[in-house]
Amino acid sequence: MCGSGTTNNKRSLKLALNGTLALALTGFLAAPAVAQMEGILEEIVVTAQKREESLQEVPISIATTSGESLNAMFSGGEDVLALSGRVPGLYAESSNGRSAPRFYLRGLGNIDFDLAASQPVSFVMDEVVLENVVLKSFPLFDVANIEVIRGPQGTLFGRNTTAGIIKVNTRRPEHETSGYIKGSYATHATTNLEAAAGTSLIDGTLAGRVSVLHRSRDDWITNANGGGESLGQYEESAGRVQLLWTPTDRFSALLSHQNRSLDGTSSIFRANVFTTGNDSLNQNYDRETVYYDGGDNNPQEYQSHGTTLNMTWDFDNASFNSITSYQQADGFSRGDIDGGVVNIGSTPTPPAGITFADVLIFGDPARTWPGPIFTPSVTQDGADTDQFTQEFRLASNTDGRFSWQIGAFFFRSDLIVTTDSFASFGFVDVQDTKIQQENRTWALFGQGSYDLTDNLTLTAGVRYTDDEKDFQVLQFGQLWLDLGIPTFLADPINVDDGQASWEVALNWAVSDESALYARVANGFRAQTIQGRDVAFLETPTVARPETINSIEAGYKADLFDNRLRVNVAAFAYEVDDMQLSIIGGATNTNQVVNSDKGEAIGFEVDLDWLITDRLLLSLGTSFNDTELNDPNLATAPCGSGLCTPLDPENPSNPATVLVDGNPFPRAPETTTNLSLRYSVPVGANSELYVFTDWAWYGEINMPLYEAVEFKTDGQFEGGLRLGYRNFDSGWEVAAFGRNITDEDNTLGFVDFSNNTGFVNEPRVWGLEVSYEFGD
Repeated sequence: MCGSGTTNNKRSLKLALNGTLALALTGFLAAPAVAQMEGILEEIVVTAQKREESLQEVPISIATTSGESLNAMFSGGEDVLALSGRVPGLYAESSNGRSAPRFYLRGLGNIDFDLAASQPVSFVMDEVVLENVVLKSFPLFDVANIEVIRGPQGTLFGRNTTAGIIKVNTRRPEHETSGYIKGSYATHATTNLEAAAGTSLIDGTLAGRVSVLHRSRDDWITNANGGGESLGQYEESAGRVQLLWTPTDRFSALLSHQNRSLDGTSSIFRANVFTTGNDSLNQNYDRETVYYDGGDNNPQEYQSHGTTLNMTWDFDNASFNSITSYQQADGFSRGDIDGGVVNIGSTPTPPAGITFADVLIFGDPARTWPGPIFTPSVTQDGADTDQFTQEFRLASNTDGRFSWQIGAFFFRSDLIVTTDSFASFGFVDVQDTKIQQENRTWALFGQGSYDLTDNLTLTAGVRYTDDEKDFQVLQFGQLWLDLGIPTFLADPINVDDGQASWEVALNWAVSDESALYARVANGFRAQTIQGRDVAFLETPTVARPETINSIEAGYKADLFDNRLRVNVAAFAYEVDDMQLSIIGGATNTNQVVNSDKGEAIGFEVDLDWLITDRLLLSLGTSFNDTELNDPNLATAPCGSGLCTPLDPENPSNPATVLVDGNPFPRAPETTTNLSLRYSVPVGANSELYVFTDWAWYGEINMPLYEAVEFKTDGQFEGGLRLGYRNFDSGWEVAAFGRNITDEDNTLGFVDFSNNTGFVNEPRVWGLEVSYEFGD
């Protein structure tokens, strides 16, 4: 892709986006009033600016999900990845099973599978950032709502928010008694059990809430090379206890503790499921069958716990808030990464109908299946991580024209990653490789909003952050020590940086029903150290901090007597020194690098329409045009020789290709989500209803380079729910399905040994019974 053509395309697309947005805004502003109807859309309250505000009054692109939509997403026992595609611009995937999700917003994310990887999408639960990827995987239950806050949020939430935030707000204790219990059973003996109860413990002074979860599934995938062994099971339990103490009307303290235990199966890798020159799954793919000769059926175990104390003092004109939190997690995942069978020095006959190949591995003849496998690969990685966070915030609580908040933040984390360097070769290593990363961050921030007129509000904020990271090798695998290790590999690394983030926004209330806003924001992702390759005798790599400058403009409206809510946003951003991960390829490395720049433009539309009192439509769509901009950025494409690279060869190193002009890896060009709910009254206090929800993805280029085999386009997934609800008694019974059309969607690949792939969750059908009380 030549530079001048790319620039012209960008300019043309920007003009088209501006024209489209202008037409959309004109149409919405000119929408006629209609007669008042019985039903209206409820007001949505968000805390994206660390205050409770109406979604329609915040000058930021935000999408929310709650209630029935959330319940449908997780009814089949799904993990946090179920959020993917359910709001515009959000994508999620993982090659670590249920333990380490990777999130992408507006095309920005990180494809690194390592347990030390940093991400530009921050995950915040109950006002506490969960930094490590394992902590981000805490299961979602008893949730009030989830806010997806798009664009840089560095002023109030700090570094590593260049793409945005997923903000989870769980249900808090109240003095009114309330709760629920529900259970479901589905395909593959999938169970989902949840319960929560809250009440007043000391009238008016102390309230509590207890929430519990248990999800499980039986083995459902046969290892046809393992004598009938099977895999795919998981068993996950979690709980949360909260106490809310309000001894006076000017002080409150919320103490929360949560635990999680996971015993299951990591991701299922499938060898050679892509045919050279084609991106479709081929005859080697069978959802319920694999051929493994290693990995011990890909086990995964993790435990985590966390405690948070959130205290607020209210004064006459301001409030002071302190949030103290400690979070910890540890566990491991193991996997047969090559996804097939490797027989070195022998030529056994494979199962009938399975393609095989005779290849050379380390100079020795070998027979492999399905298809050719050039490097046997079994890996095991474990993490032991903990973090401590402390935030102090002083905020105004008056009704004047000016509101403000100032604060300070401290973060400390310790991570030890253990890698079995010799799992691929069948050795039982008495000592694994261990590396340690420590991170310390402090920040000062402030934000203010001033009503310039009754209809025009100016918001501005700034934050200064200092971030320091230390890396060291704690120990090498014993066999490497026996071979003799170059001493430079063990040299510790220290990197630190301090940067300011800022934002300026204008919000114009056009009428009581609509508003226009514009926002300019700057943020940064702190420097990154990637040291996993130390376990394989490679040096660690360091990426400089990335900074983002973003502009967005939007329109928010509640129309037709609050029966139609439409939120539209258009954005453009540029990332300087964009952090990228080079994963796999011919060199089979895991490295972090910086691209000179990354650029993107796009838009999002969120729509809720109460068509009739019985029919509700929710529709969202997003467009992301992303592009890497660095003429010298190069990477090694697939190592198997089985893929078809589309990028130009690097003249200075023919083993690599230039990726300038490529889209960001794993960035969907478009996402669309749709849900419909229709109900029919039964008597005076019951209903029958049908609910369906769908997500579609446009083109996704999975690696940093482009290859025919590693692109997806037009993937989708849908759910269905048919139920009966009695409002007086609180009982509900529903039949449900997830992935109801049984789509086999490619989520990722492994390219250093063969054309390995992994896919989405299987179709499940089930029945759920629930009982809700109180409120």
